[in-house]
Amino acid sequence: MDAEQLKETWKNEEDIAHIHGWDFSHIHGRYTEEDALPWNFREVIQRYRKDSMKLLDMETGGGEFLLSLDHPKENTAAIEGYPPNVELCREVLLPLGIDFKEANGGDRLPFPDGDFDIVTNRHGDYDAAELRRVLRTDGLFLTQQVGAENDRELVRLLLPHIIEAPYPKHYLAVKKAELLDHGFEVLESGEAHQPIRFFDVGALVWFARIIKWEFPGFSVESSLEQLYRAQELLEKTGVIEGSIHRFYIVARKKR
Repeated sequence: MDAEQLKETWKNEEDIAHIHGWDFSHIHGRYTEEDALPWNFREVIQRYRKDSMKLLDMETGGGEFLLSLDHPKENTAAIEGYPPNVELCREVLLPLGIDFKEANGGDRLPFPDGDFDIVTNRHGDYDAAELRRVLRTDGLFLTQQVGAENDRELVRLLLPHIIEAPYPKHYLAVKKAELLDHGFEVLESGEAHQPIRFFDVGALVWFARIIKWEFPGFSVESSLEQLYRAQELLEKTGVIEGSIHRFYIVARKKR
């Protein structure tokens, strides 16, 4: 394709970029990510989870990950604050008997003190003081987080003027110390950097429009020269590669 055809293709990806729940199926096969973390967060949760526990899933997206845990619905609660996902959760989770409430993870949680045995959080915000409040004594908090260095090579490729990461304190050591300061003990944890690879520039355009907090102000028009350079890189090497940054923590509320 010539330059104008490439631009038209990328503009189309920009125009259709939207997400339902946390569904990246639109670029399935056009990129790979997070295929080989040293841990499997779902398996980590399942080692600690018991059906008798009352469980809260924070920033649940569309509830996809939560439902994969197969926890008894009568013992399950969830929160989500992103409006399109809130509507999805109301349609999907409430009819199942899950106690869903609209809230953001960093806000005061809409539940009583000591209400939960276990709180799960995959890539969502949280407040350590609120976790301590809603967990029972010896209650568990399990989180997998996106680290501060996530996708930074890709951001520099498309938006070279963006210097500071959106979440500069998102490192395992920082978040562990925060939980320790709020009366938790850390039972296990891990941190990793793994490759993320794009096999066409259009998929990267779609991705950058979805992950707006990492690619602030990105558009095809404003980053057109950078996109042409990305296309040259792709044609030379067959891939556009960056790295993801992930960490996880399992913590217990101490007496």
